[in-house]
Amino acid sequence: MSLNVEVLEQSFQQVKPRASEFVTSFYDHLFIAHPEVKPLFANIDMARQHKMLLNALVLVVENLRKPEVLGQALKGLGARHVGYGASPQHYGAVGEALLVTFEEYLQQDWTPEVKQAWLGAFEVIEAEMLQGAGEVPSIA
Repeated sequence: MSLNVEVLEQSFQQVKPRASEFVTSFYDHLFIAHPEVKPLFANIDMARQHKMLLNALVLVVENLRKPEVLGQALKGLGARHVGYGASPQHYGAVGEALLVTFEEYLQQDWTPEVKQAWLGAFEVIEAEMLQGAGEVPSIA
């Protein structure tokens, strides 16, 4: 699946001015919908974690036009997440929370095209990270 780079960039720019709130909402959605992931964050500095998530989102969006850079970065991120206790089943929970949060923040701008762009982006992110984690990607 090819990425809709323009839609991804534009929608992320709309969220960026409220990035801190966005990341907080993301974790709220994640922990409410999937309390089983909360133990992975038990000994984590959540302020630092929020910054790391925001940095990862920025990395993805800023490198959409450089797939080789993005792929390597995501594989490295996936490899690091193994050490954090993340497993393949956690990726779906994260993707779901991410989409719900984008919908919340984009409101009327959360169109079917934007939703499809982020679904496609998350499929690519998940596949690259799982490859980096040494797993067979669930979505290729």
